[in-house]
Amino acid sequence: MKKESNLKRLLEYAGGYKYLTIASWILSALSALVALLPFVYIWKVIKEVLDVAPNYGDVQDLSHNGWMAVVFAVAAILIYIAALICSHLAAFRVQANMRTKAMRHIVTLPMGFMDGIGSGKVRKIVYESSAATETYLAHQLPDKANALATPVGLIVLLLIFDWRLGLLSLLPVAAAFVIMSVMTGKRMAKKMEEYNNALGQMSNEAVEYVRGISVVKTFGQSVFSFRRFKESIDNYEKWVIAYTKDLRFPMMCYTTLVNGIFAVLVAAALVMTSGGVTNGFLLNLMYYIIITPIITLTLTKIMYASENKLIVADAMSRIDSILEMEPLPETDHPKHPKDNSVELSGVSFRYKDDERNALENISLTIRPGEHVAFVGPSGGGKTTLASIVARFWDVREGSVKIGGVNVKDIPKEELMDTVSFVFQDSKLLKTSILENVRMAKPDASRGEILKALHDAQCDDILEKLPQGVDTVVGAKGVYLSGGEQQRISIARVMLKNAPVLILDEATAFADPDNEAKVQAAFSVLAKGKTVLMIAHRLSTVTGADRIVVIKDGKIEDTGTHGQLKDKDGLYAEMWRQYNKAAKWKVGVSNA
Repeated sequence: MKKESNLKRLLEYAGGYKYLTIASWILSALSALVALLPFVYIWKVIKEVLDVAPNYGDVQDLSHNGWMAVVFAVAAILIYIAALICSHLAAFRVQANMRTKAMRHIVTLPMGFMDGIGSGKVRKIVYESSAATETYLAHQLPDKANALATPVGLIVLLLIFDWRLGLLSLLPVAAAFVIMSVMTGKRMAKKMEEYNNALGQMSNEAVEYVRGISVVKTFGQSVFSFRRFKESIDNYEKWVIAYTKDLRFPMMCYTTLVNGIFAVLVAAALVMTSGGVTNGFLLNLMYYIIITPIITLTLTKIMYASENKLIVADAMSRIDSILEMEPLPETDHPKHPKDNSVELSGVSFRYKDDERNALENISLTIRPGEHVAFVGPSGGGKTTLASIVARFWDVREGSVKIGGVNVKDIPKEELMDTVSFVFQDSKLLKTSILENVRMAKPDASRGEILKALHDAQCDDILEKLPQGVDTVVGAKGVYLSGGEQQRISIARVMLKNAPVLILDEATAFADPDNEAKVQAAFSVLAKGKTVLMIAHRLSTVTGADRIVVIKDGKIEDTGTHGQLKDKDGLYAEMWRQYNKAAKWKVGVSNA
């Protein structure tokens, strides 16, 4: 089946506004033709002056022709402004609809989608790609219609006065057009894709670098400690330099040809007037030298329109890369959990493009209200295991059940109400603390929100803020520490009051004072709930009902803290190393 053109798809995004886009093309083309009429009157002015020379006082229609040139020039400008108004109204609607469609689709994708693709790349695709279409529709397409209409009128004007000079004017134009076609062909499309890939990678790595800047500053590292970020910059630099050198010669030839039309005319005039100069030939020569710069401007507009067409094609393909991602399937026969137990049976999972499984044949049953801690080496699969319980991803093999029901059979909204997730690096939106917490329960009263904040040990935070719970985070210099943000996030989870709670390194960014308050908040939050806790600080899991040791995507061992620390195994070794690190102190030399 033939794929729809990008322009047709853009007009579909415009809806009823597509007629404004079409109107903008017609008006822009009309503006181009009207803009040529002043040159006709300029020709008349020059002709009249040459005809009466040297008796310039005998001119009769000079003022009339001059004013007619001004009138048509102003009319062309006004028609072009009307074209831009139409094109911008349609372009803004296309941009808004495209972003809306992309974001609505993103919220249907697996919750692990953002980790897989990178927030920087998603931002670039949704905002910058849609912005590229706005520029194309609002400016480039009207300009292209203008540039295509201009040659039609120009050819008539160039041939009607002196066809010999007209044809000579078109020779360098034809050569320049051939060079332009080579520069903006399929090869350019490939280069444009490479360019946007390099920009996207650099944007993504920049976001990750900024997120880790605190680590860089804390440990006195340089930018080179973020190897991938530096490599993305180096790759972009190499690509730009190589591409610039590649286009250097054809661009030089193109520029010389489109700007050298007058030189061809002067050379031809020297040959054609070897037997003498007539007023008629001098008139036409002066006229052609005046009008031919329009050809240069027209070709440049066409070239940039062709380049932007490639940019839009690449932008549309990137938007499609998101829209083509399959959301998690929704069951036609929804079921409801009978309790807050969690059961994994023969679960295996592999991330896209990975060669090995992140989880391998995991079977685990967690009773309602049981507190289970996942520990083990970094990269062993702890976070992945917790993520599939919340259905951030669907498993490749086996099943994940909550309350005896496969998570695939639980409606998405009900699953989100059943499972709460506290991440290690919680984020707050730039709005009031009240509204940040209310996100968990939109119909919650102010009293309910204040109680959740109190239970989350947030009273000291509210006391120091200028407007208390109504203070906007991130505005007018109001910022919270990582531990304080974590406590606000816990208040949000408390308000939601989901029966299954997942804590992913929830105290990782807290200082000792904040950690104590976070732990106190957790003790309130976890009452009566099934808790899955991921931790590297083994001191935080000693009170868990059960500890599950995970290594290389497999369950290495299970048991209580007392059972595992006295048993020869990975947990006992981790416990010894943890205590050794906790007791370590910087020695002071007596030297």
